[in-house]
Amino acid sequence: MDEKYMKELLEKANVLIEALPYIQRFNRKIIVVKYGGSAMVDEELKKHVIQDVTLLKLVGFKPIIVHGGGKEISKWVEKVGMEPEFVNGLRKTDAATMEIAEMVLNKVNKSLVQMVEELGVNAVGISGKDGGLLKVERKYSNGQDIGFVGDVKEVNPKILYDLLEKDFLPIICPIGMDDEYNSYNINADDAACAIARAVNAEKLAFLTDIEGVYKDPADKSTLISELPISDAKKLISDGYIGGGMLPKLNNCIDAIENGVSRVHILDGRIAHCLLLEIFTNRGIGTAILGDKESKFYHE
Repeated sequence: MDEKYMKELLEKANVLIEALPYIQRFNRKIIVVKYGGSAMVDEELKKHVIQDVTLLKLVGFKPIIVHGGGKEISKWVEKVGMEPEFVNGLRKTDAATMEIAEMVLNKVNKSLVQMVEELGVNAVGISGKDGGLLKVERKYSNGQDIGFVGDVKEVNPKILYDLLEKDFLPIICPIGMDDEYNSYNINADDAACAIARAVNAEKLAFLTDIEGVYKDPADKSTLISELPISDAKKLISDGYIGGGMLPKLNNCIDAIENGVSRVHILDGRIAHCLLLEIFTNRGIGTAILGDKESKFYHE
């Protein structure tokens, strides 16, 4: 047999062996994947993400996808001749915008269901309205009213447990209802975090447009691959973390403090980033973990 071909085969075998302890460790465990950013827009990347999640499902994990759709919502708001309005970086959502947001998110939701089904796995797309999954209250930005934008105040995960038990892959769009049954748009990071806490997820993975958490964002060599939450809090208090990473990191800390074992921040622009982070010893993004946890099980 050709020596080069033999070497390639051995490398493949080594990859599978390296993945084995992780497959054992997370078998039957719930993993919440927050899916957003470029990986949702680029068709090729979209395919990779869906392949990754499907593979996780087929090797015995219990994945749940929570997706956003901000770029797609903005596109449709402009298509109907409305101006997207932002207050302190958050989209202001009046009744007309809310109507568009819900239609667009449901459209995105069903297209993801379709892609998973094409790979031979049964998926069910739901919104936070279904089964009373996400109950919200109105979110204010520094005291300003930003319309139908919700903060999750309660999660009823029963519908998720039912779907997982029947071997479906739940795909959730972040729309919820308040006590008066009005519809609200929810930030997908917040929704994923609240859901991961409610189901005691073993892992929560954020697919983003950044490589992970940097000590110095201007210096790419300062990527942190493992970040205990005490260090994460120190980075925040010392002023190293700013912009969109700040709410994300606070969400991660909140999830860990409320029962989620590990949170991963990954660059969704890297093909198969989810598999590389979950199944390899070094990983490729930033894993945030409780102070007593160790990321590398083989050690």
